[in-house]
Amino acid sequence: MSANYQAHGSAIIDEGAEIGEGTRIWHFAHVCSGARIGERCSFGQNTMVAPGVTIGSNVKVQNNVSIYTGTVVEDDVFLGPSCVLTNVTNPRSQVKRQSLYEQTLIRRGATVGANATIVCGVVIGRYAFIAAGAVVARDIPDYGFVMGVPGRLHGWMSRHGHRLINPDEEGILTCPESGYRYQVRDQVLRCLDLDEEAPLPPGLAEGERSYDEFKGGTSP
Repeated sequence: MSANYQAHGSAIIDEGAEIGEGTRIWHFAHVCSGARIGERCSFGQNTMVAPGVTIGSNVKVQNNVSIYTGTVVEDDVFLGPSCVLTNVTNPRSQVKRQSLYEQTLIRRGATVGANATIVCGVVIGRYAFIAAGAVVARDIPDYGFVMGVPGRLHGWMSRHGHRLINPDEEGILTCPESGYRYQVRDQVLRCLDLDEEAPLPPGLAEGERSYDEFKGGTSP
């Protein structure tokens, strides 16, 4: 366990938990033995990380989120306030299924909005965006924008979190904030200007304009 993380005095860090450098853990959080957490993460008030959970680096977990055994969270994921993750599809108090926990994989850069529910056994693709309150019970593709109950695909979101609309004559979609171009090929959206596994360059890693400004249709 790294000694270079910060935990509030009310947080419980069990012996055997692994926590990376620069991670911050706030009030009343609980990190269980066997949990593995990367560097520069943030865990809000009343969060819980169960045994066996693996969490990458630069992950932001907002208040009141429990991450149960069977969950794998890659780098740069955002888990919004009070979103729900599960690990048994058909839970019954009378039937023990601790050996049957199902895996949920939340891939790099994905966002799960406030109060959304992720039913276990699914893969949330890279940079997918799950809207607040949605219920997800199936795999979501990279950059997929999902909303509603049940959650349905409603288009694509850029790596910077903007709807990708109005393709040009070549089918290219442009993010209004970064200027990065995207294109659907064989029903898969890919960024043409930056590999999905590459970090954002420093000049594009900090927002300078509000979402409402971009909704007005202005370009970078």
